[in-house]
Amino acid sequence: MSRSTILALTPIAFASFLLLQAPISLAQNLNGLSQSAASATPSTQQLDQIAKGYYKADQPGATVIVIKDGKVLLRKAYGLANLSTKEALQADHVMRLGSITKQFTAVAILQLIEAGKIALNDPVSKFFPDYPVSGKLVTIEHLLTHTSGIPSYTGKPGFMAKSMTDISVSEMVDSFKSDALEFEPGTAYKYNNSGYFLLGAIIEKVSGETYANYVAKHIFMPLDMNNTAHEGHERSRQARAQGYSQLGDVFDPSMKISMTQPYAAGSIASTVDDLAKWDAAITAGKLLKADSWQRAFTSYKLKNGQVTNYAYGWGVGQFEGQTMLSHGGGIPGFSTYALRLPKDKVFVAVLHNADRGLPQPEMIATRLASAAIGKPIPEFKAISVDEKILDQYVGVYKIDDKNRRFVTREGNKLVMTRTDGPRTELQAYAQNAFFKDQNSLLRVEFNRQANGEVNEAVVYQNGGSVAHPKLKEALPQPPKVVEMTAEQFAVFEGDYQIQANFILNVRREGNRFITQATGQGPVGIVAIGADTFSAAEVGAQLKFEKDADGKVTQLILNQGGRAIPAKKIK
Repeated sequence: MSRSTILALTPIAFASFLLLQAPISLAQNLNGLSQSAASATPSTQQLDQIAKGYYKADQPGATVIVIKDGKVLLRKAYGLANLSTKEALQADHVMRLGSITKQFTAVAILQLIEAGKIALNDPVSKFFPDYPVSGKLVTIEHLLTHTSGIPSYTGKPGFMAKSMTDISVSEMVDSFKSDALEFEPGTAYKYNNSGYFLLGAIIEKVSGETYANYVAKHIFMPLDMNNTAHEGHERSRQARAQGYSQLGDVFDPSMKISMTQPYAAGSIASTVDDLAKWDAAITAGKLLKADSWQRAFTSYKLKNGQVTNYAYGWGVGQFEGQTMLSHGGGIPGFSTYALRLPKDKVFVAVLHNADRGLPQPEMIATRLASAAIGKPIPEFKAISVDEKILDQYVGVYKIDDKNRRFVTREGNKLVMTRTDGPRTELQAYAQNAFFKDQNSLLRVEFNRQANGEVNEAVVYQNGGSVAHPKLKEALPQPPKVVEMTAEQFAVFEGDYQIQANFILNVRREGNRFITQATGQGPVGIVAIGADTFSAAEVGAQLKFEKDADGKVTQLILNQGGRAIPAKKIK
C-alpha cells in the first residue's frame, strides 16, 4: 500500500504489509522498451543505479539484496549505520525486521501442526482455558490470517507510553483477552498484532520452549541463519545498525522499545544474507512438507468466499502475471520489506535503519524486482494536458459499496481522494495516465468506452492494480469554510497528546492555521465550524472540545473512520 502522508495515529506502526489485489504490467511499452531489453537480466551496475538514487551518504540508509535463480545480482549497503560515528552501513549489518517476523512464527506453528501437537481449527481456549468466550470462537487459523476479530494491542490507547517496559507473555495476553471482538471470526480481515502474539504464546505452551529458543533451534540453526534471532537472544556478535527516526529535517536515534512487546509479531532481527538463506530454504522445500508450504502461501477465504490476499505470514498478490509473496515491517528505528516471485525465482529484501524519512522500502524493492525480471518500471516525466481533457476524468469512481475515489481538477492538475482518505495530487505522463511522484509507484490510468466516454480509473500501486468503474454520482461538496480571526483561533493553539512521545501541535503561521504531528511535516487546516477544522490534505478533521468555562481541553482527530482523542497539554 502506498503510505501517503498522514496524521499518523502512532509514531511507529509495528507492521505494514503490501496487499496486492490484481495483476499489473508496469512496463507495457510505457517508455518504448524493446523486447530484447525486457528479457535481459540486469547487471549489478544497473540494479545499483536504481537503488542508490534513493539514499544519501550522510543519512541512514539500507541493506539490499536481489537474487534471481540462486544468483546474487545485487548485495550492497547505502548510507550510514551510525550517524554520530559516521560508520558506513555494510551489507551484513543486523537490522530489526518488524513484522517480517510473522513468517517465522507461522512456519513454527505449521511445524507443530505437522508434528500432530496442534491443529488449524484448534480454538484459543484449548491453550488458554481462562480466555473469555471469544476464545472458543477464534481458531489458530484465524490468528494466522488476521481474521480473528481480536483488536490489535499495538493500536490501543496508551500502548506507546508502555512500550519501553518489559512485559511477560501472560501479562500481554491478559491486556487484550477481554476486549470485545471487532467482528465474527472468519467474516472479515483486519491486520492485527494480537493474533501473532497469541501464536507465540501457543508455541511456548505446546513446545515447552520459549519462543526465542524455539525459532532458533527449529528454524534459524538448521538453516545456518546465524545472525538471525529474537532481539536480546542473539547467538552471534554480528555488527548492528543504529535505528533512526526523522524529526523535522533531522534524523535522531529512534525511541527505545522492549522487544518483549512485539514478541512473535515483530521481534526478529536479521541480515539480508540470512533472509536470502531463508528464501533458498523455502524454494528447496526445507523445514515443512510441500503441502504445508502450499497452504502457507494460499490466500485465506472469508466465510462469504472473498479472498483476503493474506495467507500465513505472507501477503499474496499478483505481479506481472505471476504470484508475489511479500511482507513488510515497521518498528522503532527500522522499516523493511521482502518479496518473492516464485515463478521467476526472484527474491528481494530492502532493510532500512530508519522508521521514517526514507522512501518506502516496498517501492524500492518492487522497482528492483521489476528490473530483475526484465520489465523495469520507467521513470515518468510530467507533461501538460489540456484542461478540457482533464475535466473528462473528473468524477466519482467505485471502490466498494461504501467507499469511493473522487477525482477533481485544480487548475492544470488532477487531485484524487478517497472516502475518509488523504488528498493526492497527480501529474500527467500521458494524455490519460498520471503519477504521483518519483518516490511513489502510485499511478492512475483512465480508460474509455467505444463511444469515447471515460468509464473507469485503473489505480496502480506498488505492484498491484485495481479498476474502479466511474459512477454517475455527484462529487461531494467540500465543507464550507468558516471565516475565523487570529484572535478566535488563539484558543485552539497548543500541544495535544495522542500518546506518549506523539503530539499534535496546533498553531498559526502568518495567515495559515497549521497542525503538525511529531516527526511529520506541517499540514494546513481550515475552519469549517466554530470548533471544527478540516485537514483535507490528509483526509482528517479536528474537532475541539471545551469545558464548562469555555476552555479547550482536548481535540478529537477523525481520520480513516477512527475518532482519536488527544488531550491538550499546553
